[in-house]
Amino acid sequence: MTYDFLKGHGTENDFVLLPDHDGTVHGDLDPARVRALCDRRAGIGGDGVLRVIRTDAIEAGRGQDAEWFMDYRNHDGSLSEMCGNGIRVFARHLVQEGLVDPASPIPVGTRDGVKVLTMRDDGLVTADMGTPQVLGETEVSVPGHSWPATHVDVGNPHAVAFVDDLADAGELVTPPTHDEAVYPDGVNVEFVVRRGAAHVAMRVHERGSGETRSCGTGACAVMVAAAVADAAPRGTTYRVDVPGGTLSIVWTADDRILMTGPAVLVARGTTDL
Repeated sequence: MTYDFLKGHGTENDFVLLPDHDGTVHGDLDPARVRALCDRRAGIGGDGVLRVIRTDAIEAGRGQDAEWFMDYRNHDGSLSEMCGNGIRVFARHLVQEGLVDPASPIPVGTRDGVKVLTMRDDGLVTADMGTPQVLGETEVSVPGHSWPATHVDVGNPHAVAFVDDLADAGELVTPPTHDEAVYPDGVNVEFVVRRGAAHVAMRVHERGSGETRSCGTGACAVMVAAAVADAAPRGTTYRVDVPGGTLSIVWTADDRILMTGPAVLVARGTTDL
């Protein structure tokens, strides 16, 4: 069986998109198929797969006040609650296919509830990521180094560690060691350095994907941890540099995280993977 796909990225966090509007093409998306699609040598290549499906066609979307649902799978085929870079790419696809009105807010269902996207005149996309939760302190380690980390939940779990040098995190071939009692389902770990006032840079190891060029929810978690440490007033916009680019993030007075960044579609085709 052949089926359509697209390839896109947000700050070089890249994804395979599968249009499956009524859930008739892929059924229960098999982890083996996700791994084959994401394989960078034998497949299309990506940090994850975004299935584009209507909310009433997938159990996880039932009852959400959005027509479209982002069925996101990590590189290894596992489910993820949210993907901040991916949802911007998802919205870009909906707009380019004429499935939504770009002049209006675009609600998208996820396993972390409905997120609302706004297409900006400058070509960037803003995602309302909802209300963050700062859940205390923990610790993460890589061979030769350990750091205290802030536990932040922005729809999926993060451990944010401030370090002296991003190189101290090493090659990040394997997941950093973390407290499994705090993170029984694994965790995204961000290593952060300060670059200036309201300006940080990060590397990330994503659960189910490994080190990636960017992580949208991770950048939001980093901004929250930095703002708490800085006692920054609400409404302060932070610049978060990732290996694949830059994201702009603000924690609003009404307790929402708004993330703005690029979303690019680079290819489309058919495959039988």
